[in-house]
Amino acid sequence: MEATQKFTAKHRYARSTARKARLVADAIRGMNVNEALELLQFAPQRAAAMYLKVLKSAVANAAQSENTNLNRLVISDVRADDGPLLNNRMRWRPGPQGRAMPFRKRTSHLTIIVSEATQTAPSEA
Repeated sequence: MEATQKFTAKHRYARSTARKARLVADAIRGMNVNEALELLQFAPQRAAAMYLKVLKSAVANAAQSENTNLNRLVISDVRADDGPLLNNRMRWRPGPQGRAMPFRKRTSHLTIIVSEATQTAPSEA
């Protein structure tokens, strides 16, 4: 029995918070690649467009292997990890009574791992 090969694609320093990106990641985790591509294409979230590019890149990485069936690819792992603050520093906005209020411009690291689904024998009903 041969182990299934995994193909990875990453988008590092994505200009979206990891918390918002995790909503999209949870929606596509465990899906077939073709279904996930369709879902991401029409999802309204900003992170969906980023994940769409990363997923296409992971499929292209899988296409480099000759013995991989692209129609049987599934998303085995999706992550949205925290990245550094933009320019590694806080930003400031005007606050009430002449004060300065800090805010963070966050980034995230988006990762998708796809693998070929194990083929099971069709069950008779």
